[in-house]
Amino acid sequence: MNYVYISPHFPPNFYNFCVRLKEEGANVLGLADENYDSLRPELKLALKEYYRVGNMHSYEQLICACGYFTHKFGKIDRIDSHNEYWLQTEANLRTDFNVAGVKNDQILDMKYKSRMKQKFIEAGVEVARGIVLNKPEDARNFVKEVGFPVVAKPDNGVGAANTYKIHDKKELESFLETMPHSVYFMEEFIVGKMYTFDGLVDQNGNLVFYTSHTYNEGIMEVVNDDSHVFYYSLRDIPQDLETAGKNILKAFNLREKIFHFEFFRRAKDNKIVALEVNMRPPGGLTTDMFNYANDIDIYREWANIVLHNQFRASYSRKYHCCYIGRKLNKNYVHSHEEIMHELGHMIAHHESIYSVFSAALGDYGYLARAESLDTINEAVEFIHKMK
Repeated sequence: MNYVYISPHFPPNFYNFCVRLKEEGANVLGLADENYDSLRPELKLALKEYYRVGNMHSYEQLICACGYFTHKFGKIDRIDSHNEYWLQTEANLRTDFNVAGVKNDQILDMKYKSRMKQKFIEAGVEVARGIVLNKPEDARNFVKEVGFPVVAKPDNGVGAANTYKIHDKKELESFLETMPHSVYFMEEFIVGKMYTFDGLVDQNGNLVFYTSHTYNEGIMEVVNDDSHVFYYSLRDIPQDLETAGKNILKAFNLREKIFHFEFFRRAKDNKIVALEVNMRPPGGLTTDMFNYANDIDIYREWANIVLHNQFRASYSRKYHCCYIGRKLNKNYVHSHEEIMHELGHMIAHHESIYSVFSAALGDYGYLARAESLDTINEAVEFIHKMK
């Protein structure tokens, strides 16, 4: 199998996908604008070939790169990056080179918030009311209907970037005056707790692995308020959340993919409300949390699906795995050394966080695991305790 992996060096932990692909027998063909010498040694060893382009936003250069791979290695079998930013680029290349996977006729439902919402409705899952803003009056009329606060976000956006929570008329008018020149989507603000439904489907669309995480607060609030975050995996997934996640999977007809769906459990009635879908692995260290919570290697199992259409691991959600982020601008009681001395027995992993993620995830992250949620909460309190 010839697998073109776009931007294999980013996010940093995703090099594991390339390593496992190679170990399972694929020719992994890297495509990016990073200097080859800057790639980590494990990634270099995993790549059969690396093609460096001068500009990743030049589609002509990407076409030339894939043409080179085709000439040298034969037909390309897969093209992917596991990165939301390149979803459209991947679809374009798959369409032009007739490669299996999501092509241009499917990609819009996976990129645009407004189109996602229609798929949620098709799946029978409740959604927050929302509207595409074609003109300022659309926003004013929408607020009259649903009231404040509302959330405005790019209809085609990545993560929580350029997302605004608008509390009153003054903030609304300020937003409308300075709104970026991209198409925005506005929806009612849902008061509730955020949950995810994450997993892996095989080549036939069968759900072979799934899990769920919940957050202390939304990523938008963490970024806007410069607070610190923690979130953890569930050992028991609520039935209504599982049903909603599975119904959305069917609506999108997803195949051979790791996915990350986001929901709120609405406070006023305890109902699950769909927020958005991400047809790629979750960000930060969450993919690694799959492994630590279940004692599996999801990178290898994904490679097994791609090459053999087999999920070979067994899992039982043995642990809660919790991400606990810290920011350099906050004055914590306990040092890193004290954390490792006190909690080292339950710290599965810790590392500095890549700067582009630090506003949401902090500058340093710890992965703690335990069978008991009480133990997890005690670890969070210890790590986040402020002076």
